[in-house]
Amino acid sequence: MKNKILIISFLMLGLMSCEVEDPFVARVVSPVLVAVIGSDGIPSNGMTTEPTVTAPVAADAQLKVKVMELDKTGILDYKVGIDSIPVKGLKLAFKLRSGTLIKEVQTDDSGVASFSSTWASLGISTPKAGSSVKLTATGTYKDVQFSKYFILSGK
Repeated sequence: MKNKILIISFLMLGLMSCEVEDPFVARVVSPVLVAVIGSDGIPSNGMTTEPTVTAPVAADAQLKVKVMELDKTGILDYKVGIDSIPVKGLKLAFKLRSGTLIKEVQTDDSGVASFSSTWASLGISTPKAGSSVKLTATGTYKDVQFSKYFILSGK
């Protein structure tokens, strides 16, 4: 009887210790840090997965995206820390969430890509304060694809 309980206990322990991979989402760490900057010049803080930035509805919708690579070689030295290096010449594709490509833009020497589009091409024919559209900025850096989701809202 003791042997059966011992064997069953080991089997249960063995089954519980197996690591199961998440079948729904394949997670890959982004190779870059992406900050979305609204027309007011204030960058998203990066603490939200889907930041909202604003643009005036009286003109074309405009925003900027700053892309930085994080150099973590000095992470254990409090005098050095983590350094953010601008990613130059990176091609970003701005798309609606439906997958419709709006525009492709390249980052400049400071790692900033400037996006401008009419509200109509974003699917909002008569924009007013509070009108919003969900967008994605997608690119590839060091052979790793990444996407940044954000919301553009009219003011």
